[in-house]
Amino acid sequence: MTRILITGALGHIGSSLIHSLQPGDYEAVMLLDDLSTQRYCSLFNLPPGVPFTFVEDSICSGPLDAYFDGVDVVIHLAAITNAAGSFEIQEEVERVNFEGTERVAQACVESGSKLIFISTTSVYGTNQKVIDESCSSAELNPQSPYALSKLRAEELLDGLGKSSGLRYFVGRFGTIFGCSPGMRFHTAINKFCWQACTGQRLTVWRTALNQRRPYLDLEDAVRAIKFVLRRDQFDNQIYNIVTENSTVAEIAALIKRQIPDTELRYIDAAIMNQLSYTVANDKFRKLGFEFRGSLDEGIAETVRLIRGVSQSRFPAEVAQTANTK
Repeated sequence: MTRILITGALGHIGSSLIHSLQPGDYEAVMLLDDLSTQRYCSLFNLPPGVPFTFVEDSICSGPLDAYFDGVDVVIHLAAITNAAGSFEIQEEVERVNFEGTERVAQACVESGSKLIFISTTSVYGTNQKVIDESCSSAELNPQSPYALSKLRAEELLDGLGKSSGLRYFVGRFGTIFGCSPGMRFHTAINKFCWQACTGQRLTVWRTALNQRRPYLDLEDAVRAIKFVLRRDQFDNQIYNIVTENSTVAEIAALIKRQIPDTELRYIDAAIMNQLSYTVANDKFRKLGFEFRGSLDEGIAETVRLIRGVSQSRFPAEVAQTANTK
């Protein structure tokens, strides 16, 4: 049986992954997280019978060689993921997302562990209507320090695969939507759902309303990781992992279907490019993977979850105050 280690195990994706595991899935499951985001609740009510071990430590400073010893696969989820916010903390993003990944990859080389690396479709910056993994280097034009750090990490893995025999899988994930114990709210859809449920206007980047972007259902993300593990798909290739491509206008319409009085508020942001593109997922689907999620269902689920605490408990004056900001 496979022994796995998950970095960033308590985050948005990791918390959903670890809560989906069942006894007998894996021989051992080590959860590595520095708790910098205070997601203690991700450890609550873990499925019984799964051989979990939790270690509070950082990929940037911890003894990874010791942690990775005897591990078959490392699922590397630890990262700073806020693209818009990454401009203000560029050095920290570089330290965690690139230098941290370098430490993880080198430890995998030493231990013989295979590596699942979660990258991002934000590495694309193109005027092409449809983009896939075979795009030219000119079409890889990251628009944020976050995306640049992920692209540089991909290049690092390519070099280690050729020079040191590292076996890895790179998944360029679309923007995550959906509910998990460690879910975050700085990404577009979850943030919009929170704003709508609490009576706020949706804060939309001024140039982004009709730009098409790729999104990934959280359950599809978890299933994709398990699919790679099950198939032993460590072929040192890059795959786009995307459920749907959509515009902000289309997402807002789906939210208005759930909350009809939703309004928009336009803001300026550091990422103000005019690019609009669709990211193709054909390469991963041809392996036999089926994307099952949908934006409509994901938004409805998120709204139901938030309304469970907000609808009857946020007084009217809170919503009115929020709308004036």
